[in-house]
Amino acid sequence: MSMTAVGTDYVMDARRDRLVITASALGTVFEWYDFYIYGVLAPIIGRTFFPTDNPTVELLYSLAGFAIGFGFRPLGAVLFGYLGDKLGRKYTFLATIILMGVATAGVGLTPSAASIGFAAPVILILLRIAQGLALGGEYGGAAIYVAEHAPASKRGFYTSFIQAGVIGGFILSLIVVVGTQHIVGQEAWADWGWRLPFIFSLALLGVSLWMRLMLRESPVFLAMKAAGAQAKNPLKEAFTHPGNKRRMLVAMIGIAAGFTVIAYTVMFQALYFLQNGLHVSEGIAQLLVGGSALIGMASFIFFGWLSDRIGRKKPIIVGYALVLVLLMPLYHFIGATANPALSAAATNAPVVVSGPDCVFDPFAKVQPTACGKLLDHFSKRGTPYEKQHGLVPGVTIASAPVADLSTQGLDAALNAKGYDFASVTPDWPRALLVFLALLLLWILSGATYGPVAALLSEYFPARIRYSSLSIPYHIGTGYFGGFLPLVSQYIIARTGDPYAGLWYTLAVVAAALLTCLVALPETRGRSLEA
Repeated sequence: MSMTAVGTDYVMDARRDRLVITASALGTVFEWYDFYIYGVLAPIIGRTFFPTDNPTVELLYSLAGFAIGFGFRPLGAVLFGYLGDKLGRKYTFLATIILMGVATAGVGLTPSAASIGFAAPVILILLRIAQGLALGGEYGGAAIYVAEHAPASKRGFYTSFIQAGVIGGFILSLIVVVGTQHIVGQEAWADWGWRLPFIFSLALLGVSLWMRLMLRESPVFLAMKAAGAQAKNPLKEAFTHPGNKRRMLVAMIGIAAGFTVIAYTVMFQALYFLQNGLHVSEGIAQLLVGGSALIGMASFIFFGWLSDRIGRKKPIIVGYALVLVLLMPLYHFIGATANPALSAAATNAPVVVSGPDCVFDPFAKVQPTACGKLLDHFSKRGTPYEKQHGLVPGVTIASAPVADLSTQGLDAALNAKGYDFASVTPDWPRALLVFLALLLLWILSGATYGPVAALLSEYFPARIRYSSLSIPYHIGTGYFGGFLPLVSQYIIARTGDPYAGLWYTLAVVAAALLTCLVALPETRGRSLEA
C-alpha cells in the first residue's frame, strides 16, 4: 500500500483514493442522470404535462420547467454549501443525492395533465425545484471531496473524473431511454414506458448510497475541524472574505457560464437540432449525440491530466477561442450533412412571410394576427423563414407567391419545392461525418470543462470553499447554461433560423473568454489547506 503525505496532519492512501474517485464519480453520474433525463425527454414531457396543438409550444413549456430546476440550483448551493462548510463534505452530498433520487422518481409517478389537469404541471415544477436544490449541493461537494484527497501533482487528473461524470450522466440517460424504448416498444413507450427511466432513479439511488456510505470525511475538513478553523458563518464569510466576491464573480462568468453553454450546446442543443430542425429519426439522433459524448468524455480526463502539467488556465482559454471560431461552421456542416435535401431546400427555396403585423409569440396557444398564424404553421414544421412587412398576409417560396394559404396549401407548396418533413436516417458515411463533427465539439467542451473542478477547488479558501465554489458555479451553470435550451429554442422559434440560437452560446463564451484573459489567475500548485 503506497502512502503519500499531503499536508501536515494527515496522509493519503492510494487504494482509498481509488475508492474516493470511483464512488464520487459514479454518484455524480447518477445524480446528473436524474437531472438530465428531463432534458432528454423534454418533448414527451411537454406533450404529457403541457399539452397544446403545437409541438414547439409544448417543447418550450417543457424547457421552461427544465430551466426552473436550474434556477433553483443557486439556492441549493447556498443551503448545502453552508452545511458542507459547517458539518462536512461527506454527509452533505449524501443528503443531496437522496433528495435528487426521490424527486426524479416522483416525476415518473406523477399523473398526466389529461388525468389530473392543472395539478400535473404544478407537481412537476415542484419536483424540478427539488432536483435543482439537490444538484446545487451535489457538484461542489463531490468536486471538493475528491480535490481534498488528491496529491497536488494529480489534482487535475483526479477531479477530471467528476467532470467526466457529469457527461456520463447525460450518456446514461440516453442509454436508458434508448434501451427502454427497445424493450417496451414504441406504442407502450409513448403511453407509459417513458416513465420508467425516471423510476429507475431509485435503483441508482441505492447504489450511490451504498458506495458513498463507505467513504470517510475529507482530510482537509477533518484537519480544519481538529484545529477549530471552520467558518462560523460560511455564507457570510463567502461574501466578506477579502477578495472573495471578485473571485466568485470571475468563477461565475469566466468559468461556470462559459463551459456550461458549450457543454449544453453540444448536448441538448445538438439533440433538438437533429430531431426538430433536421428531422433526423429520434433514435439515430440520440445515438449520434450519445455516442460522440461517450468517446468525447475521455477528453475531459485528458485535459484534467494536462492541466496538472501546463496549468488550468491555458486549456480553458484555448477551448473558448476555438469554440468562437468553429461553432457556427460545425453546426452548418451538421445541417448540410445530416439532411442534405432539407438543407438544400432551405437554401434554394427560401420561405418569406409578409404581412402588416408579422409578430409571432411562441408561447401563445392562438396567434392573434393572420401573419402570426402563418409563422405558427412554419414553426410547427420546423421550417426556416424570413419576415417582411407587407400590406396583406402572404407567403413566397423561392420568390413564387403561394395562392392557397391554408394548412394543406402551404404544405403542398413546401413539398413542391423539395421540403420533406418525414423522419430521415442518414446513411453511414454521412452519419459518421456528423458523429465526427459532434466529437470535435465534445473535445472543445472537454478542454474547457476538464480542469474546472481542480481550478475552482484551488481558487477558494478552505474554510469557505464549499459555499464559495458552489454559489458562483450554480449561478453560472444554472442561469447562463440552464436557460440555454429555452432561450435558444425561443430564438429559433421567433426568427425561423435554426442556427440563430447559437448566438446565445457565442455571446456567453466571448464574455467568459474576456473574463479569463483579464481576471483569472493560474491556480495549479496552490495548497488546498489555505
